[in-house]
Amino acid sequence: MPRDTDLCTKVWYRYAWARDNGHAKFVEKADLCERFFAGDQWDRADKSALELARRPALTINKIISTVGVVLGEQIYNRSETSFRPRSGAPAPTAEALTKVYKQISDNNQLDWKRSDAFADGIITSRGYLDVRIGYNDSMEGEVLIENINPKNVIPDPDADSYDPDQWSEVFTTKWVTADDIAVLYNKEDAELLRNREQSFFPYGYDSIEAHRDRFGDRLNPLYTGSHDLSPVLRNIRIIERQHRMLDRQKHFVAPETGDMRPIPNEFDRDKIAFFVEKYGFQVVPKLVRRIRWTAIADNIRLHDDWSPYKRFTIVPYFPYFRRGTTIGLVENLVGSQELLNKVTSQELHVVNTTANSGYIVKQGRLANMTPEDLEQKGAQTGLVIEVTGDGALSDSIEKITPNSVPSGLDRVSYKAEEHIKTISGVNDAQTGFVREDVAAKAIDKNKQSGATGLAKPLDSLVRTDFILARNVLDLVQEYYTEERLMTITHNSATGETETFGINQVSAEGEIINDLTLGEYGIVTTSVPHRETMEDSQFDQAVAMREMGVQIPDSVIVNSSRLQNKSEIIKAMEGDKESPEAQAAAALQQRAQEAEVAKTESEATSKAADAGLKKAKADKTVVETQVLANTPIEDPNQTEGTDVELERAKAEHEAGLEERKFQHEKQMAFMEHGLKREVEDNKLRLAAHDQAAKRADARAAAQTQAAAAASKPQPKQGLRT
Repeated sequence: MPRDTDLCTKVWYRYAWARDNGHAKFVEKADLCERFFAGDQWDRADKSALELARRPALTINKIISTVGVVLGEQIYNRSETSFRPRSGAPAPTAEALTKVYKQISDNNQLDWKRSDAFADGIITSRGYLDVRIGYNDSMEGEVLIENINPKNVIPDPDADSYDPDQWSEVFTTKWVTADDIAVLYNKEDAELLRNREQSFFPYGYDSIEAHRDRFGDRLNPLYTGSHDLSPVLRNIRIIERQHRMLDRQKHFVAPETGDMRPIPNEFDRDKIAFFVEKYGFQVVPKLVRRIRWTAIADNIRLHDDWSPYKRFTIVPYFPYFRRGTTIGLVENLVGSQELLNKVTSQELHVVNTTANSGYIVKQGRLANMTPEDLEQKGAQTGLVIEVTGDGALSDSIEKITPNSVPSGLDRVSYKAEEHIKTISGVNDAQTGFVREDVAAKAIDKNKQSGATGLAKPLDSLVRTDFILARNVLDLVQEYYTEERLMTITHNSATGETETFGINQVSAEGEIINDLTLGEYGIVTTSVPHRETMEDSQFDQAVAMREMGVQIPDSVIVNSSRLQNKSEIIKAMEGDKESPEAQAAAALQQRAQEAEVAKTESEATSKAADAGLKKAKADKTVVETQVLANTPIEDPNQTEGTDVELERAKAEHEAGLEERKFQHEKQMAFMEHGLKREVEDNKLRLAAHDQAAKRADARAAAQTQAAAAASKPQPKQGLRT
């Protein structure tokens, strides 16, 4: 392949511009944050000075525990992506797309890779996923999702949007060997790069690997520069640039609707003519923004062609994003962590100096040790110091009075820890370190407050999920055009799976689940961790039952974490198709009906009693008015009041007795029917048992007869 120096120079200078305008500072910040997360939190000069002075340099790593809580919040709040039809797209196809996305997620272990991108963002302020089509496991092509080191991704320095669709370009770099270049690109360029000395790389240090973000920290000097004994092991930087540029591209146009779709680059004239003839499409050139994909290694062009994708392969995650500025969590905790380390080290130094403040010794008076030994062992318990000569002990040796512990020193370390909690938004309730005397409601409130502080980083992750689903949808509609059978796992604990097909041709010639057509909306929802969700459902069901809600036993078992709960529920409910189960269900229904009738009758009796009491009360009022010689409001009711009251009372009591009689009659009838049903059921069961016993007896008799027939018979002699 020709070198194409002009193209390489253009790509290199664009890369250098993006690297030096923001990315270099990000890499410096990311290195610092990763060091602090890993516990390497002391400035080398400060630590060396403390070691020379024999003073402690403690590391109380609060950052790793704080970040661990944040990562845990994300793990226990996974997301679930689904698709909804738009513009008349069929709903079954949208459901099939949702299943395809789940299958892609499972194949790529997306939950873990998503968590890694989230961790990169929380620690360094940037995380990235790469989405493209791979052919390693399928000749038809499958969607591949990978994590990328954020220090190897350089976004457009002139962009101010979270969404890569608004970027003009993006760079990715990676370190590869010459053998990798031979496999990925071509052998000629690989050999050209393999045999170069370091001085022959026009772009200098940035083309040869000096630092490794791997398990090993740095390369052996024997493998770099003029002392390179194994050029195969030398790593070379590849720079890939994806950038947008205008291009005139042919499109298929549907005359009826006016819908347009770009013609893939691999379509030749014959294939284009086939689509035009079959579907009546028109071919129209259109000026569009396309993605150009270029790869260089130093001044050698490895690849330069139109990208096969409509979007950049990069999907970003930024916890906090503001007009092109990305902010993580760890970078704001560095200052408080340094304060905590230094104050804690000073506290330990004060304790050490208090225990061994030093001695004043006259020259030559120590008998069993030297002044150096006394300096090292002065704080030991049970130390015995011997002195020579006569005179008082105070004339020979004197302990130096230590300085008192500065007042308020412990409060400084306490404030440093509080600063870490305040800045991160992670409180004691989220970490689990709360006092026993704190009420449960207060703990839940504090947890909710902490979750509110982490709402923005989690919301940004939902935004990333949307961009990821959008890119995957484009790839599925573009490349999943052939008939495929796909399998998804609904429940890993029980092994429940589902196999379904896409782009299948029916007997009528219709394509079932044609994923290439239609517009679909993306819905991303938060889904609690499975164990946490099941525990919550179980606790709520049990609590509602304790409150009196009639929660069935099967619901309680189904919301538990028992692995064989389906078998347990089946055993609890029994075989619903058997005659015994149907008879039991009928008895249960009759019992429920009897209970309802009883309740209604009791309510009727209570209402009748209330009416009787009201009539008696009315009679008492009237009698009181008559005795008091007071006028009654209605003069027409004065005459014959007692007679009417007595008649109403008699009628009411008669009605009450009639209702009681009817109720007792109904209850007796239902009770008799239930008893008859029970007796009939017992008879049926007894008959069933007798039939089973007779069948067993017949089978045993047949078995014995067969055994006797197969047994050899003795020969009988002829009778004379």
